[in-house]
Amino acid sequence: MRIGSRVARGWVRAGRSDFELTGAARRRLKWLDYYRACGGNARLTCRHFDISAQTFYRWRRRYNPRDLSTLESRSRRPRRLRQPSWSAALEQAVLKLRRQYPRWGKDKLAVLLRGEGRAASVSMVGRILARLKRRGVLVEPVRNPISARKPAPPRLYAVRKPKDYIPRAPGDLVEVDTLDVRPLPGMVFKHFTARDVISRWDVIEVRSRATATTAAAFLDTVATRMPFALRAIQVDGGSEFHAAFEAECARRGLRLFVLPPRSPKLNGAPRAP
Repeated sequence: MRIGSRVARGWVRAGRSDFELTGAARRRLKWLDYYRACGGNARLTCRHFDISAQTFYRWRRRYNPRDLSTLESRSRRPRRLRQPSWSAALEQAVLKLRRQYPRWGKDKLAVLLRGEGRAASVSMVGRILARLKRRGVLVEPVRNPISARKPAPPRLYAVRKPKDYIPRAPGDLVEVDTLDVRPLPGMVFKHFTARDVISRWDVIEVRSRATATTAAAFLDTVATRMPFALRAIQVDGGSEFHAAFEAECARRGLRLFVLPPRSPKLNGAPRAP
């Protein structure tokens, strides 16, 4: 019987069957070929391929020149697997409860099983659920997350500031924001601030409430006190910058930029380029 090998192409012929060796098996075949070529010197082979002697001797004992498949990695699956310690009736009871309550986990299902007089620990119920999923008997329902937060209404005039919009002169971008002021317990005032990002000119005013109407009236104060024309306003997503405030910006021909959600750091008056 003629047995040949063509390791470069990855194909070997052993006996009467042709098969393709894996990369790991081809490397082990090179070990043994080198071992024979150097006169059976195991230490030299191990140093050349940088492998341990234990690894080399294990594969040398396993190697059969007439069956190159002996160089393939074997399955590491345990010979003896842990068998289920529960009954088929308990497994069916868990499956029935889980189908009845598809969102409940092993902790709640264990309580229900004990209520039915079935002795099952929480960990056992978890193993039963995992086994049912592996077998394909139990299929998890498709998640449909429901958010409690209502989607923000679309803005009629305000937009995100374009990346290519760079303020270069006073009035190109004025940041407007509000802050609570509590001078005494139970007394709350709304502190309106407008800052020009180029000149750092500030306009401050205190109002009793922060509503869209008072914010729109604050625009009159800003336009009167700033010694240059306004061209763009930047605000956050507060309710006081909707409705009447947005309509007032549109009436004055001011560009209105609104910040992304949870991004107050963007309203920090950066220095001019």
